[in-house]
Amino acid sequence: MKLTYQLDKEEKAYFLHIQGDLIGDEVGPKLVEMVSDAVNDGVRNFVVDLSEVRYISSSGIGLLITMLTKMRNVEGEVYLTSPSDHVKKLLIITKLNNIFTVFDTVTEAKEKIG
Repeated sequence: MKLTYQLDKEEKAYFLHIQGDLIGDEVGPKLVEMVSDAVNDGVRNFVVDLSEVRYISSSGIGLLITMLTKMRNVEGEVYLTSPSDHVKKLLIITKLNNIFTVFDTVTEAKEKIG
């Protein structure tokens, strides 16, 4: 399933809503560029909504880690929200649930960040 996305820019955070499979294909560099833009805009919170992501490949995991590294290099943070059960299991197996802060909903992330 082809990856599509929508970026919502708010004052305290950028919210990236992803639909499809996160496999780090040609869309991957665009997603990393969005994090770079957030950094350049002075935004230090980047929220990735995974509610409509069915599958994440190893390249997709690498993409998320690259995004996190870019934000942490400037004292920022990448938050993951609304992972499906399948994606939750993947985060646990890879121990990424210990590296990323994961919220059940975008609303919960907004409340904690703001």
